[in-house]
Amino acid sequence: MSADEPLNLFYEEPDPDRWFPFDRYPRKLVRTLVRGAAQPRGMRRAFLNLIHGLDRIGAPYRVNDYRRLRSGDVRLACIFGKPHLVEKVSAEMPILFGTSIYSHPKVNSDLPRQRNIRQVLVPSAWVCRMFEQTWPGLISIWPTGIDTERWTPTADKAKNIDVLIYDKIIWQRERYVHSLIEPLARELSCRGLRVETVRYGSYLEEDFLSLSKRVRSMIYLSRHETQGVAAQQMLAAGVPLLAWDQGGFWQDPNFYPQEVQFEPVSSMPYWDDRCGMKFREADDIPAAFGVFWRAVENDEFTPRQFIVERFTLEKCATEYVLLARRFS
Repeated sequence: MSADEPLNLFYEEPDPDRWFPFDRYPRKLVRTLVRGAAQPRGMRRAFLNLIHGLDRIGAPYRVNDYRRLRSGDVRLACIFGKPHLVEKVSAEMPILFGTSIYSHPKVNSDLPRQRNIRQVLVPSAWVCRMFEQTWPGLISIWPTGIDTERWTPTADKAKNIDVLIYDKIIWQRERYVHSLIEPLARELSCRGLRVETVRYGSYLEEDFLSLSKRVRSMIYLSRHETQGVAAQQMLAAGVPLLAWDQGGFWQDPNFYPQEVQFEPVSSMPYWDDRCGMKFREADDIPAAFGVFWRAVENDEFTPRQFIVERFTLEKCATEYVLLARRFS
């Protein structure tokens, strides 16, 4: 692929018919009317950030140009969305696949034999190690960028929330509510701190951005993350994190423990001491939070530096272009 040749990007989120043919269209309309426009989380946010990064570096691209794809005038199909898009591409077409793909390659371990997969992109090192067990030699690491111009620090005088709890506990939730969230809430209450909580999937991104201007710190509760974009958005805004990082096995109940037993995972696959601190177990909370909070009050963390060095939209978009050229 030459430097001036546009990337051919393909992105769609799966929205199959549920009850009768073509019912996905009225269902989408009803969802929009009831819930508002879809929020750019996860896969969609990663794709939009790639597009914004490509715009900033002036890299040409096309999105979902299926007519050109059918004409044969495409050297590499960059399939960013979910695996259903692979079915829209001929078996011979070279594909750069990812990062939003299968939860685990065992969903279709034969895919590299079915399609011309040049490379599979995943967001971080632990995911790479897990995928390599099924697709050896086919995996590269590519994390999406963070909009460091949008997510920026604000003056301390605007901060009226001491701790934001980011609750992304999905699996075995009842267990962790009792063993983790309640002890954490008691610790913060005993300290008399101003606390708010957000649940993954139940907030607007604009509201989260607004919170980033008001909070002094965030406690991030997630069993494991492939990248952790929400956490990185807060880091870019200068908000240090106390992150629960228990490690251990990948615990997706669709695979674990019968089909896949992979370890170690991480809730913070990208991290250094500028970002904040970590803890492993609920018993660690009092001591860990005490040290963390003293550091917050002394302004010892510099999380934005970490993000700006590694995850700007421009840097990550450039790396994506280089991967596309390499595997075209």
